Amino acid sequence: MNDHISMTAPSIVLVEDDAPLRNLTARALREHGYNVRAVATGAELWVLLENEPADLIVLDIMLPGTNGIDLLRRLRQTRDTPVIFISARGGEGDRVVGLELGADDYLSKPFGTRELIARIGAVLRRHGAPVNGDPQPSGNQLQFQGWRLSTARRELRSPSGAIVDLTGAEFDLLSVFLGQPQRVIGRERLIELSRTRLADSSDRSVDVLVSRLRRKLSTTGGAAPIKTVRGVGYMFAAEVTRH
Repeated sequence: MNDHISMTAPSIVLVEDDAPLRNLTARALREHGYNVRAVATGAELWVLLENEPADLIVLDIMLPGTNGIDLLRRLRQTRDTPVIFISARGGEGDRVVGLELGADDYLSKPFGTRELIARIGAVLRRHGAPVNGDPQPSGNQLQFQGWRLSTARRELRSPSGAIVDLTGAEFDLLSVFLGQPQRVIGRERLIELSRTRLADSSDRSVDVLVSRLRRKLSTTGGAAPIKTVRGVGYMFAAEVTRH
């Protein structure tokens, strides 16, 4: 069986202990529209997968503690989530072992982000998952309660058709909510996904942004669909459709 297949943005877990490379790769994937969770160790990987499954895992072989080969071996005992190995060791031995254990692809470092994105797209298509970057109808618009958000134009329109002015941080945070509707998202996760826009990466900065979004989404008289989950984070409670 496949792990969860997202109906909106595909969910990717990146496991890479090199912090600069991890941040660079995660940012590139997010800019391409993927929902990315990035961690440095296998222990962190298991925590993520217990909380929420993934559509694909990008897994470094050389990790502190349990290496990528052993992680894949354990993963395949319970899941068939697609896995792309990345490694500075491009030898045939590692490649063969990884593929024999069930890895879907193998990419040697250094690699370009365009190549990684292409490999991810190819693997997701083979597994029947949606692929960001494929042609989308009507400009890739997300709709909820009459509101329309265009990711291509970075534009939000109210149910009356009026353009609503959003800052870059507000737009990015709303995009995160629309990509994971009706799911509880912790503050730390929101910070991670919106980090490129948050000058002050803290729980308070997220709370301020949510408060501002609520005010702007309440201009038509109805309550904003961003709900507070006490002690955890927030949830976007409205149904979201992509057009």
